[in-house]
Amino acid sequence: MSSGAMVNRIPPVLSHTAIESAKITFESVTDVTGFEALHAEWADLFARAADPHQLFQSHVFLAHWVRNYLDDKSSLAIITGRIEGRLVMVWPLVRSARLGTRILSFMGAPVAQFGDVLVERSDQRKAWLDMAWAMVGSLGADLFEGRRIRADGALSQMTRDAHTRVLDRQESPHANLSRRVGEYGPASTYSAKERSNYRRHLRRLSERGAVTFRSLLPGPEAAQVAAEAITLKRDWLQRSAILSPSVADPRFARFFHDIAGDNTHGSPLRITMIVCGARRVGIDLSFDCKGHSFGHVLATDACYEREGVGSLLVHQVFAQALKRGNTVFDLLAPADPYKLQHADGAVAVEDIVVPFTTRGSLHSSLARHLGRPLARRIVRSIPRWLARHLANRLGR
Repeated sequence: MSSGAMVNRIPPVLSHTAIESAKITFESVTDVTGFEALHAEWADLFARAADPHQLFQSHVFLAHWVRNYLDDKSSLAIITGRIEGRLVMVWPLVRSARLGTRILSFMGAPVAQFGDVLVERSDQRKAWLDMAWAMVGSLGADLFEGRRIRADGALSQMTRDAHTRVLDRQESPHANLSRRVGEYGPASTYSAKERSNYRRHLRRLSERGAVTFRSLLPGPEAAQVAAEAITLKRDWLQRSAILSPSVADPRFARFFHDIAGDNTHGSPLRITMIVCGARRVGIDLSFDCKGHSFGHVLATDACYEREGVGSLLVHQVFAQALKRGNTVFDLLAPADPYKLQHADGAVAVEDIVVPFTTRGSLHSSLARHLGRPLARRIVRSIPRWLARHLANRLGR
């Protein structure tokens, strides 16, 4: 990008002819009352037009995010598109500020794993998305941040802004459940050694108490178990000297407690757990959507690591997801080695920024060349004892 090209760039004004040809009108919803009023229409659009990975743009998911994460430092900036009054697009954005830079980003962070736009299936999709992007640029922000945008998502169909900068590229692996689940454990897709290990771990665990596998739908018990899962996850992060401010944030636990307990609004959360004796030794929190399941939190009791509870839990999660009618299990980005041993494919995902002003351009340049690389170097250089101490402090 040439220097000086970003001085308060104003998006091109849409012509009346372009708007009329698509017969679409856009509005911006900026308060919680307006967001809540969209519930029924949003749910209808989601039911008829959403892809499975867009569960993170569902109204029920974002309603729990709003209750737990939206604060006085951020505000909603949801773009809606209508044709003759019918809702055909929702771009769920939130406005915030960082170091004096006005930023637009997807609602749902950090619990939402993919960012995207809900848009009606139509041969006008690309045109609508391009028009909506002009609306995004007119909201007065310095910068747009798009986290984990999938290559197969709706947003990938939009004409890419010439000023787009890619901050990170990863892959989100997924498993074909019919290839992964056997009658009594892992399917023959896995090596004989892996299947033998599963049986050995199960025998070992059985020596410590009767083993049962349970699953839970949303409700009061699920809320309690979800909170316990986050506690187990935090304990594991501390033991492993891994810093995770997102998981340590009290809002993370509150979000999962609330969405797990919601049995009246179609919560997509599903829980799988391993119980040994009377103790829950492994808990998984996943989300189901349109035949796909998305693994979010997998937590195990440290006292049962020798018994391979983590491996047992993964295979039980697959089995339960298949039993619920899912065909694909998304392991989510990044494509860590332990995920790839279960993967049958992967989808590329990107983190991008698009500056609208000089201030936004400077901010994105710092993030690209200094912010993330420096943060990674700092994390790698922290001694293990100090990282464990910091993880403990974050978890309080």
